[in-house]
Amino acid sequence: MSIRERLSGNEAVAWAMRQINPDVFAAFPITPSTEIPQYFAQYVADGKVDTEYVTVESEHSSMSTCIGAAAAGARAVTATSSAGLAFMYEVLYVAASSRLPITLAVVNRTLTGPININNDHSDSMGARDSGWIQLYAENNQEAYDNYLQAMRISETPDVRLPIMICQDGFITSHAVENILLEEDDAVKKFVGEYEPEHALIGRDHPLAVGPYDTCPFCMEHKVQQAEAMKNAKRAVLEVAADFERTFGRHYGFFEEYRLEDAEVALVLIGSTAGTAKACIDELRKEGVKAGLLKVRMFRPFPAEEIAAALSHVKAVAVMDKSEGFSGEGGPLFAEVRSACYDLETRPRMINVVYGLAGRDCAVEDIRRVYSHLLEILRTGVTGPLYIHMGQRSSADELLAPADIAGHAGKKGE
Repeated sequence: MSIRERLSGNEAVAWAMRQINPDVFAAFPITPSTEIPQYFAQYVADGKVDTEYVTVESEHSSMSTCIGAAAAGARAVTATSSAGLAFMYEVLYVAASSRLPITLAVVNRTLTGPININNDHSDSMGARDSGWIQLYAENNQEAYDNYLQAMRISETPDVRLPIMICQDGFITSHAVENILLEEDDAVKKFVGEYEPEHALIGRDHPLAVGPYDTCPFCMEHKVQQAEAMKNAKRAVLEVAADFERTFGRHYGFFEEYRLEDAEVALVLIGSTAGTAKACIDELRKEGVKAGLLKVRMFRPFPAEEIAAALSHVKAVAVMDKSEGFSGEGGPLFAEVRSACYDLETRPRMINVVYGLAGRDCAVEDIRRVYSHLLEILRTGVTGPLYIHMGQRSSADELLAPADIAGHAGKKGE
């Protein structure tokens, strides 16, 4: 039976860690993820877990410790944010290419510089092509639930890839919300024990981890890794289905909120989904057919499924909480737009980059995005595809309804 509690997102992740009782926790602090190793250290001190808690000198060392532990056949976890994730960059690739199912709690914070401690998705998006599975949470409940599912996904035999469980720094990590926790025994049974077929220690078959890979073999190993990421799609759904049977809460690749008959829709990641849902409910009362597609799984990217979900929508704004610096928009926009390319009838699509370095996004800001989409439908003019919302300069802001009709743009987007 679920237990009603009030916890912050960091507390919820640390609680899930305690219930799972991993073999190794490699700890190095960085705001706003510091509370996770702090809470877990108290569990260690109180004898509530028998985890080997390793205090290291840097985030590069914390991931290196996890790699060594996972190679030896242990469950290894850590947590980080922002520059800490960037400092791990080299060994993120080592973990993924070595097919080590490490679980990393990422508390999203903007990357420097200039230095800033507030939330956006630039840290995990910067690591999006490192070979890690990525799940994102809207709220504290999802952060907890995603963590409970993470190890089973990454440890699936034909997957065996590391996994990032991401949540928005301060917005969810430090905010206290009502949450349903599961009983310790039920969590242990759901997650199960980790019994890798191959490991450096305690196995009959010798194993090399991280060897020099020569030209005749390396590409084949990269292809195997790519196939494992494809397999992760199935594993995510299988684990989610078992999670729903066990605990009653449903998860998939994404959440569709009032999307079934929507004419205008947003696509976004993370805690802003709650703000968008509040705006959608207001707009629906006014007769506006607004909807939302909230992406939960960004890696592997569920391109075919997202395209199908958006195929009936007339105009879409993909909202990126990370700048791509490509000159063409953010990373989520690039993926969603590509996914929809082969649709017979494509929605008109724009990119709205918002919330960088913690810039606030309120219900009225979301309403402006929907108003912009409605004006696109009214005029038949898409206008600029790549927009920044919320900056003090209004050079590329969302256009007022009276302005968009005269703005040069593409009509066949």
